[in-house]
Amino acid sequence: MKPRGWIVLATLAWALTAWAQGPRDPLATPGGWEAGIQAARYRYEEPDFALFEGNRLGISGSYTFLGEDRIHSRIEARFSYGSLDYTGSGTLQNVPDRLYELRALAGRDYPVGRTVWEPYAGLGFRYLYNDFRGTTSTNASGYRRKSKYFYLPLGLTVRVPLGEQWVLAPQLEYDAFAYGSQRTYLSDVFPGSIDIDNRHPRRRALRVTG
Repeated sequence: MKPRGWIVLATLAWALTAWAQGPRDPLATPGGWEAGIQAARYRYEEPDFALFEGNRLGISGSYTFLGEDRIHSRIEARFSYGSLDYTGSGTLQNVPDRLYELRALAGRDYPVGRTVWEPYAGLGFRYLYNDFRGTTSTNASGYRRKSKYFYLPLGLTVRVPLGEQWVLAPQLEYDAFAYGSQRTYLSDVFPGSIDIDNRHPRRRALRVTG
């Protein structure tokens, strides 16, 4: 993607978010709709077995319900698509990879001096679909994989004013794994064979945004 493409994506996401916030206290959690476009570089590796990497492009949206006493709740949705390159038993390009994510969160604003602290918690669900069907450069056959798991996001956002118009809002989030499973479609490689369902091992994630 050309550099100016990245600028267009960033500008569109900012404009939609600013429209959603409206003329409210810039340090308070904004209510209503927010939307954005995301771009990222993706890398997934299973040591000595497989490597998937490539660019991803996605869209996201959320709606925040404002309650009394600075309490609020939020519903978030995200879709991301990647066309990945595989390296392992040979190579294969343009492997479709899709991600769907839904989250329900609740939090509260706590003004402290000239800042606002917003702890929040909730429940998240993520669905991944990797369509690795095809033949690699060494004639190895690929297969589809579908993964789904639930996790518990626990986070904190701090809003700090930067002059009269700008707000710095770093965010730290810990995602605790709750439950997950993965289906491997071996029937894509060996017709008539049984597809395998496995439980995901426990894992965790840390998100940092600013």
